[in-house]
Amino acid sequence: MATDHVGPVRVAVLNDYEIVVNGIARMLEPYADRVRVVETSTGIPSMGESDVVLYDTFSQAQGNVLEVQEVSSMTGAAVVLYSWNLDPTLVAEALRRGAAGYLSKTLDGAGLADALVKVATGQRVLPGDRGNGEEHGAWPGQEQGLSAREAEMMALITQGFSNAEIAERSYLSINSVKTYIRTAYRKLGLARRSQAVRWGLEHGFLPPEPRRTDTASGVTQVAAPRQ
Repeated sequence: MATDHVGPVRVAVLNDYEIVVNGIARMLEPYADRVRVVETSTGIPSMGESDVVLYDTFSQAQGNVLEVQEVSSMTGAAVVLYSWNLDPTLVAEALRRGAAGYLSKTLDGAGLADALVKVATGQRVLPGDRGNGEEHGAWPGQEQGLSAREAEMMALITQGFSNAEIAERSYLSINSVKTYIRTAYRKLGLARRSQAVRWGLEHGFLPPEPRRTDTASGVTQVAAPRQ
């Protein structure tokens, strides 16, 4: 049931990469009369500080939504996933796990603000509106011409994942993963994986404290980067 919400909605933005969370905060700045970003976090946001947690799935395990429950219980806020991967199975599982919504990263700032206000009033938001098809926000490698998906492949390569692991983690076919990687390599002038890892390390593709979720226990931990 929808309810009224007094004052701007307090939003915490969550992702491992500062450039990602800060980019979303900038997107929402023009709509401060309706939504106010109170925290940009690369860890679990603080309890009671926000009404909605916007969880950007960049470089996270798309098929693993166990963290939705953890974030919700540790913050007391509604959790909304923000992703370019709109596979119906992922959306349904996220909602089953307790997410208050699942939004497309093609939404612009106005559309994102509208959706967050709806969540704060008790409504569920779904990726029916995919905006204008453009990718919004910020991500590592954007200045070098990488798309968000290409950047995500580079981030996972830098973290030490194999192509098969990237496919499983990103909920993509192995052929799609290879295509994104080839395109990224071509844009960056890279030929080998070792070059890609080195380039990623030099350009901020390794988060300071990447999180790993134990799929058996559902517990998210801060892990050392993979060697």
